[in-house]
Amino acid sequence: MAQAVNKTSKSTQNTLLITEIKDGVVLMKDGSMRAVVLGSAINFDLMSPQEQDGVEFAYQGFLNSLHFPVQIVIKSQKIDLDNYIEKLVGLRTQQSNDLLGLLMEDYIANIRALVEEVNIMDKQFYVVVPFFPPVNVKKSASLITGLKAAFQPTPVITVAEDDFKHYKQELSQRVALVSSGMSQMGIRAIALGTQELIDLYYGWYNPDVAVNQKLIDTAQLMTPVVEKGEGAAPHRPLPGAKL
Repeated sequence: MAQAVNKTSKSTQNTLLITEIKDGVVLMKDGSMRAVVLGSAINFDLMSPQEQDGVEFAYQGFLNSLHFPVQIVIKSQKIDLDNYIEKLVGLRTQQSNDLLGLLMEDYIANIRALVEEVNIMDKQFYVVVPFFPPVNVKKSASLITGLKAAFQPTPVITVAEDDFKHYKQELSQRVALVSSGMSQMGIRAIALGTQELIDLYYGWYNPDVAVNQKLIDTAQLMTPVVEKGEGAAPHRPLPGAKL
């Protein structure tokens, strides 16, 4: 006699620590929040010794000014030149000069050969700024109860809308502090918005798929709300119906 086996349904989303991304903020399952700041690159080797010392002192002052932890992430990814090549092809069709047209065709062919033979990589630098809201922690009644709770999955904590606005202001102040410290080192800092965060995490968790399948804008997913109108709709006979 066969015995029924209960299998717990598993999903990839269950392993993610992110619950929602809105208003340029990443909400985690434990109720904490994250903001991501994109930083530009600087060529430290081409600087003079005095400039290098200035950058090092500015970085030291930046670390000492922080009263919260940050995470510095460096992401290397292959540069997608498909849009650039399509733009060149469009300009070639509009080129009336035969000589310039031939030169453009040679240039497009060289770019395509370069992309196929060499992986052109690009590095992006991110600073993850966290905010941990105050959470009331209940003391365990016994040691065994505490150990059981430690091995259980972390429950999803929902943040109220009013608390979210308050916590977002605190997070924005931290982002401003990080951006100011980065600017002192000569690094341009840009806080990522909602769509940029979605694209970042989508490409991070789907590196192979993201190259060929681009994520659409989240604004396109918003549809107008359909509401019931007042009164009754006028009766219209179907085509071909007898009156």
